[in-house]
Amino acid sequence: MRVVRVGVATVGLALLGFFLIGVTSAQQPGAGQEEKQNMELVGYNDLQARSAYQSSIKRHGDRWIAYVGHHGGTALNPLTGRQEPNGTSILDVTNPRQPRYLAHIPGEAGQGEEAGGSQMLRICEGSQLPRADKSKVYLLRTVGSTGQEIFDVTDPANPARVTVVASGLRATHENWWECDTGIAYLVSGAPGWRVDRIAQIYDLSDPAKPVFIRDFGLPGQQPGGQGPPLTGLHGAVSTGPNGNRVYLGYGRAGGGIIQVVDRDKLLNGPKEPTNQNLLYPQISRMDLPPTIGSPGAFPVLGVTIPEFGRMQAAGVRDFLVITSESSADNCREARQMVWFVDITTESMPFGVSNWTVPEASGSFCDRGGRFGTHSSNESFAPIYYKKVMFFAHYNAGVRAVDIRNPFSPKDIFFYNTATTEKTDRRCVTVDGQERCKPTIQTNNAEVDDRGYIYMVDRARTGMHILELAGDARKVADLP
Repeated sequence: MRVVRVGVATVGLALLGFFLIGVTSAQQPGAGQEEKQNMELVGYNDLQARSAYQSSIKRHGDRWIAYVGHHGGTALNPLTGRQEPNGTSILDVTNPRQPRYLAHIPGEAGQGEEAGGSQMLRICEGSQLPRADKSKVYLLRTVGSTGQEIFDVTDPANPARVTVVASGLRATHENWWECDTGIAYLVSGAPGWRVDRIAQIYDLSDPAKPVFIRDFGLPGQQPGGQGPPLTGLHGAVSTGPNGNRVYLGYGRAGGGIIQVVDRDKLLNGPKEPTNQNLLYPQISRMDLPPTIGSPGAFPVLGVTIPEFGRMQAAGVRDFLVITSESSADNCREARQMVWFVDITTESMPFGVSNWTVPEASGSFCDRGGRFGTHSSNESFAPIYYKKVMFFAHYNAGVRAVDIRNPFSPKDIFFYNTATTEKTDRRCVTVDGQERCKPTIQTNNAEVDDRGYIYMVDRARTGMHILELAGDARKVADLP
């Protein structure tokens, strides 16, 4: 069992004037045991005991393939018999009850969760990309904190690198790739910029021939910029040419900024990074308090509000779901949670509600590790979109929230796995004494078009494949 020591700091909690929403969960077993309500375990893989980050599940013909990015570190790959730097795991999940590990693509060498590895990834089929080989499937992934690259994963058991998109970077994070156009928004630490991460935009419609379009960030972040540079970019989501919007989330656990951008102006407007040009595509910007970050801003658009059914206007609303990120163990920070922002009038976004797991429902502050949200699923698949979202809540597992009425989100089901002999211990120093506990740290949750939910663990406990059960299936309109 590996030990992870994390520095912590105490900060205050700001609520943005929202009402704090939480539903008391059912009676839960003690920490370290399986806990569940209306979710059942279907299948499991230990991911070679690698610390896991982003996952993506795609259909390849008649097969379903899961891709999982990893934090830095090293582990034995039984398929090769070698110790390999953590990178990307590829698994066949066609039968979710028996996921089969196919390949591991080594990442950048480095120890510690934020050094090395290959945390982030996106998948596009060549049949979708305008100028790609139509018979291929492509993986875009980060190379530790220094690069971005593309692999051919048409045969997922034998991935082959196609090209390096960018190298010599200072940091990387959560990219977005439009499969129908090939436009990619790479979250990268570009040399010369005043923050660790900005958006580097590329045309990857032909993955073998990347075409750079522009760098983009907030005014003042550019080389030679003036004033406080504020916080760096954390993630991007695009609605493509049809929606013509890009949603950018800056900051992790504090000082967050949400930016709504006109995609066409971003791609085709003036590209010299002056303050005026950086403001040109901006539709709106929402600055959050010092204790609230915005690593993720996921659009939930065109929601019909049942309560407004008899009103003559404004019964259909647009929202951004902001998932702030916990970053300190043992609750030594402000509570990080989910915030719902109404963007129906895009130039005037405002917060309408929030959601969190009640701490007392599981004594989570006593379990060790982080307690709070980290990320949400990012699938637009109609099986769950505008109905249910899944949130990785670190030591509280994966939580499913009924978002059919974003003014009043409801916690409806959850799953938290048991610890194993491979689960990391999380350590903090209290009154001069080091205290360590093995604890689950659910890092990400994603879904596939069949309705299965995939939770992956930061503390090396692997990947769990889940399905809804009981009344939860009714919320998602599942049989």
